[in-house]
Amino acid sequence: MLGSRFIDAVCIAALACAILLTGGLYAAGGAGIITPARDDDYLDLLFQQNRVHSIDIQIDDWDAFLATATTESYSRCDVAIDGETFTGVGLRAKGNNSLGHIAERGLSRYSLKIEFDHYEAGLTYHGLDKLSLDAAFQDNSYLKTYLALDMMRFMGVPTPATSFVQVSVNGEAWGLFLAIEEPEDAFAERVWGEGHGMLYKPDYRSLDDENADVALRYVNDDPASYSGIFESARFDATAVDEKRVVDALKALATGERDEIERSVDVDEVLRYFAVQTFVANLDSYLGSTGHNYFLYEEDGRLAMLPWDYNLAFGTYALGRAELPDDASAYVNLPIDTPAAPEVLAERPLFTNLMAHDDYRERYHGYLDELVQDYVESGRLQTTVRQAEELIAPYVAEDPTAFISFEEFQFGVDTLEAFCLLRAQSIRGQLDGHIPSTLEGQTAAPDELVDASSIRIEDMGELSDLE
Repeated sequence: MLGSRFIDAVCIAALACAILLTGGLYAAGGAGIITPARDDDYLDLLFQQNRVHSIDIQIDDWDAFLATATTESYSRCDVAIDGETFTGVGLRAKGNNSLGHIAERGLSRYSLKIEFDHYEAGLTYHGLDKLSLDAAFQDNSYLKTYLALDMMRFMGVPTPATSFVQVSVNGEAWGLFLAIEEPEDAFAERVWGEGHGMLYKPDYRSLDDENADVALRYVNDDPASYSGIFESARFDATAVDEKRVVDALKALATGERDEIERSVDVDEVLRYFAVQTFVANLDSYLGSTGHNYFLYEEDGRLAMLPWDYNLAFGTYALGRAELPDDASAYVNLPIDTPAAPEVLAERPLFTNLMAHDDYRERYHGYLDELVQDYVESGRLQTTVRQAEELIAPYVAEDPTAFISFEEFQFGVDTLEAFCLLRAQSIRGQLDGHIPSTLEGQTAAPDELVDASSIRIEDMGELSDLE
């Protein structure tokens, strides 16, 4: 029989080993050797793709919230997601021009943001800290943002998760929305891990300003000259963080290949631009506004992430006298000059990459991959029609819908038709049958794909709100 002293010695040794093992595991986790457990169960819950989820907003004075929606200030409420209630979350309206247009017309179907930890530190929805609810403003199909983000995801671009949700307020149906994972802490940790870099959402102060920083143009070495970037940091940015971004923009501005490789995640950006060009979104970096993207920086290298596609597929032009509003102009948008010359001259992240033949060829390769494997393979049609079948019953009963059910159906048909014609044009541009620049297309208009069979207005325009 073992003596008590011997047993005590064994226990002490075992305890010491356990302490050493725990310390070793902690150190390994910190060094990245072992990835710590992270709560991203929300992906398998709210973002399941085969169903329409439910979100009930439980708020004391909904009318008061709507009356102050344009201030974009937060109100405290509870939300029940698929029957599970979360208490004390932040709710506000979101949008840019959409807020004003909706309010001016006496409507109340605003896009929304739900911030779980706005009032209660550490509160999440199974790891998710923030969520957007897209109201399908100027999107008769309810599918423009959903489809564009699916393309981005297909092409390997870091992309927020999405799902359709039936929103109610205090138990009363409010409408069908698209839930979108907001790019903040949970998203960054999911995509890049706990040691992720910095994330920004550049935005203009006024369209009358130069907005050079939002266009990612190098101005000078002073971070104060880049308020359009740094004031929208999703995490607390230090002076060192800001300097890395400024240095990257300075290197990009040289146009030299070595400097671009050092300052830009070239492959990711080229994939992003391939999709961006396909969906013909002029309310973007490649448009006059220059915004609606996220900027990711890690170790001094920049990458671009997608955001906000309700005005994609040529519909940004509607109602704007300075832009053509016929479908052919956007079905045939030239892949090598996908914006007006004066815009491209101020967009170095696209223009300086395209100045290098190997980058341009890789960009063409990604366009070819998107056309062949996403559209010509039938994936696009399947994605659109499965989503339509899923949401149609909810659209038919949507109490705050901007449009009728028939207009929804026209919108879906037009979106699919636009994409098929767009793929046909891009295929012709890649093969050399259709000019790939604005100058070439102007000189040879008969070579373009005929898109007279569709009206881009059927995908959504401001007059639908009247």
